[in-house]
Amino acid sequence: MVNLETIPAAWASELIDTYEAGSSFFLASPQRTLLAKGEAARLSVQGGADRLKSLPQRVAELLARTQISGGAPSVVVGAIPFDPAKPAELIVPQTARWAGRLQLGGEAAEKQPAAPDYRLRPVPEPEVYEQSVSRVLARFRKGDLRKVVLGRTLHLTLPAKVDVRRLLRSLARHNPHGYTFAVNLAPGHARAAWTPDEPNGREPRTLIGASPELLVMKTGGRLRANPLAGSAPRSGDPAEDRRRAEALLASAKDRHEHAVVIEAVAEALRPYCSRLDVPSEPSLVQTSTMWHLSTVVTGELSDPWVSSLELALALHPTPAVCGTPTDLARETIRDSEPFDRGFFTGTVGWCDAKGDGEWIVTIRCAEVEGRELRLFAGAGIVAGSSPRAELAETSAKFRTLLQAMGLKQPQPAVVRGDE
Repeated sequence: MVNLETIPAAWASELIDTYEAGSSFFLASPQRTLLAKGEAARLSVQGGADRLKSLPQRVAELLARTQISGGAPSVVVGAIPFDPAKPAELIVPQTARWAGRLQLGGEAAEKQPAAPDYRLRPVPEPEVYEQSVSRVLARFRKGDLRKVVLGRTLHLTLPAKVDVRRLLRSLARHNPHGYTFAVNLAPGHARAAWTPDEPNGREPRTLIGASPELLVMKTGGRLRANPLAGSAPRSGDPAEDRRRAEALLASAKDRHEHAVVIEAVAEALRPYCSRLDVPSEPSLVQTSTMWHLSTVVTGELSDPWVSSLELALALHPTPAVCGTPTDLARETIRDSEPFDRGFFTGTVGWCDAKGDGEWIVTIRCAEVEGRELRLFAGAGIVAGSSPRAELAETSAKFRTLLQAMGLKQPQPAVVRGDE
């Protein structure tokens, strides 16, 4: 029997306080906070594009079977990987508790204890990443590629096991306007390819992060998407920080990168909508570490019963995390990245029996297992990109997790120029 409970908004912090690594799903958005625990049912979804197409119907059938007494709808929660050939991680929890927006301001900072002797291994090495960017830029001059997102990782080994709940609170505090999440990954799920210094397979595996990007939210007959593309690192100096924001907004290269994403998002959503509003100009949004170009797309659905999961799968992956054309960009990523992305640049979220739900782009994230972490970051490569600047962008994006851990940047960020 599934139990759903709504508690007062002022108690949202109670949800994060009762989060338990290994048995919980947590998502805090600017509108609401969700904590789900236990497993009433699991949807076993092996990879493949054809299987993903049937996923919304299978989820709807599962939710209908687990409908609770009194007519309250159940909910499915979980994560979908970047690669459609890999299995998704979706469950109906035993309990789901909702509250309003999570606000942790005014409390003392809660970072992981700094570990001066932690070990760090970049994959690929920075110079190899720059070489990969250069090769991609050469492909632009030979073919039909318009954009490719290239990622890299940092493998961290700490002296003691990571306190996942403490890390989750720190991420939420540093990113109050974004989406903070933690997803329990089942032991049998194929882990992304990485090599921790010591095997610790008995430890819970958690996908954790603080994403600034909403893939899609559906409420009744309305949808909202907020794609981000085009980025610049923040500065601690207010005048320089504002200069970087203004330069980003005026950057022809970044505005082109953003336009490619908005075009693809609108094309994917338009068949579902009787009306779709797409602003003609991007705006700026900020996190604690980055400036982003942002466009909020809203629409009225032709069919109010279409599910948020179906909309998310229609969008995933956007050019913001893959590139365009999608198939060619995916091929380039496979040829260029020496690691498996796993759930990085996938989507995390929830969907209820009415089809309402919220799906977040899985960026600014890490996989945590015991005292091992693998951090992810990527940068959008378009014509006019600079290998040095794209490396700097990924370094700045790593700061979201490193800051929450109380760890220093492993290498100095390079300030993006006029490109």
